[in-house]
Amino acid sequence: MGYKYLEHEADVGIQAFGNTVKKAFEDGAKAMFNVMIDLDQVEHKKEVEINCKADNLPALFIEWLNELLAQMDISIMFFSDFKVKIIEDKGFSLIGQAIGEKINLDKHETKTEVKAATYSGLDYKYEGKQHYFECLLDV
Repeated sequence: MGYKYLEHEADVGIQAFGNTVKKAFEDGAKAMFNVMIDLDQVEHKKEVEINCKADNLPALFIEWLNELLAQMDISIMFFSDFKVKIIEDKGFSLIGQAIGEKINLDKHETKTEVKAATYSGLDYKYEGKQHYFECLLDV
């Protein structure tokens, strides 16, 4: 598990990390969805494509998480697995997949609603051969 939760008064802080940016992004998505639902309850039945762009990696992390929230609402799905490819060319682009299943409230026990990933508390560092991304989730 490449994430942990950070203490915050009103919102939920996450720190996602990995030996690659790709791994940190994928685990950041898991951290966010784990706030909303037990990931073990979500089967890998359908894949949804996710695309986003940003000027830098920390901003791309926020765009990725917010696009996942949008696709959750559009597709009426919960996601529990994620795949990411990041391209650097005049900024950063992300092509990814979110894998999960249609929301079923008889099956999926919900926890806390996440409204958005925010730029508040946004941080990125590369330290000890690990990439670390932090942000606050507005709940």
